[in-house]
Amino acid sequence: MAQVIDTIDVNVPVTTAYNQWTQFESFPKFLDYVESVEQTDNTHNEWTVKIGGQERVFGTEITEQHPDERVAWKSTDGDIAHAGVVTFHKLSDSDSRVTVQIDWQPTGLLENVAAASGVVGHAVKKDLENFKEFIEHEGAAEGSWRKDVNN
Repeated sequence: MAQVIDTIDVNVPVTTAYNQWTQFESFPKFLDYVESVEQTDNTHNEWTVKIGGQERVFGTEITEQHPDERVAWKSTDGDIAHAGVVTFHKLSDSDSRVTVQIDWQPTGLLENVAAASGVVGHAVKKDLENFKEFIEHEGAAEGSWRKDVNN
């Protein structure tokens, strides 16, 4: 099992950062490899990503979600077996910290090389920087979903 953990501080309140992160269908605006996310119900999403020129499709289930604290998920089907969590930490009334942890099972030569060489870690770092730029520029979330999930 491979793992990547990264953190970024953003100059928005924790509620703003959390609310934007719950807008899964907006992920292609700041996650470089994400082509689309379709939210099929309150806890399930269908993802299309393009990695190394290859399109991958998979489903995810939100396994835990607590407003202003965390969103955890696991893959349910498709090409990429993984799980992860994003946590939100209040640093001040106007600043927050976002931490991402992703665990996945690399399959095939390309994924094993990417895991071993740190390519995935660099991609996560870049995506967090993109999120920071996006949310700080917008200054407000595009929407919110603030219910608790405990699956």
